[in-house]
Amino acid sequence: MRSIWKGAVTFGLVNVPVKVYSATEDHDVSLHQVHNADGGRIRYQRICELDGEIVPFSDIDRAYDNGEQTVILTKSDLDALPAERSREIEVVEFVPNAQIDPILLDKPYYLEPDGKSPKAYLLLRETLERSDRTAIVRFTLRQKTRLAALRVRGDVLVLQTLLWADEVREPAFASLTDAEPVSEKELELSAALVETYASDFDPAGFTDEYQSQLRTLIDAKLERGDAVDTEETFGPRGDTGGGEVIDLMDALRASVERSRAARTDKAGGEAAAG
Repeated sequence: MRSIWKGAVTFGLVNVPVKVYSATEDHDVSLHQVHNADGGRIRYQRICELDGEIVPFSDIDRAYDNGEQTVILTKSDLDALPAERSREIEVVEFVPNAQIDPILLDKPYYLEPDGKSPKAYLLLRETLERSDRTAIVRFTLRQKTRLAALRVRGDVLVLQTLLWADEVREPAFASLTDAEPVSEKELELSAALVETYASDFDPAGFTDEYQSQLRTLIDAKLERGDAVDTEETFGPRGDTGGGEVIDLMDALRASVERSRAARTDKAGGEAAAG
């Protein structure tokens, strides 16, 4: 695997340098579009509406249009934003694992310790495991601020991005509001049916049947010569973090003391106000 990003998980004064890797990959058979009359490849091109020229990715910038004016944002403009330059994965809070609604879970990433010693990484991993908590973190990746859950999976820390609350739609179905209540007898029969399907989940026991059948179809067409020469038909390919904390214990003690002092100050202020 190749790391896609480097940074550091930070909580208190503790700094955990990490490398970030995509935890999943797409196994779908890659298909493209062709003209059904002659098998010619259909390509999509980036064409400028003003001059009709094909534009390479290197010459493309972003823009915002408010309906009256357009602001062009270059890559340099976007890279200069403070959040984009930050390489911190900031811990915002530690929450019970059960409080993470699965509907919020998005793309997962593996974190590997990056530095001379993995001790800070191991400390964070063991702390999360023993406390049965998940770290809610905030960071910026690919010009987007992200919220994520930092949790333990086996021996590795997993960073799983979360959808923002306003990205999850609220269901409002009249068919459920007006539904007739379920009877106890129906519940008993349903529970008995569930027991007949009861098992322990093993992801490896399931396969993508569509992709398997698609691969079989492609292989069969190749075997009987129902294919075209790729180069003759489509042309030659190509046409188209911060440093690690030196003394971990000192950082931990200082973080705890700072947190206690903040709570004491807050309590004193509330008492004075009362």
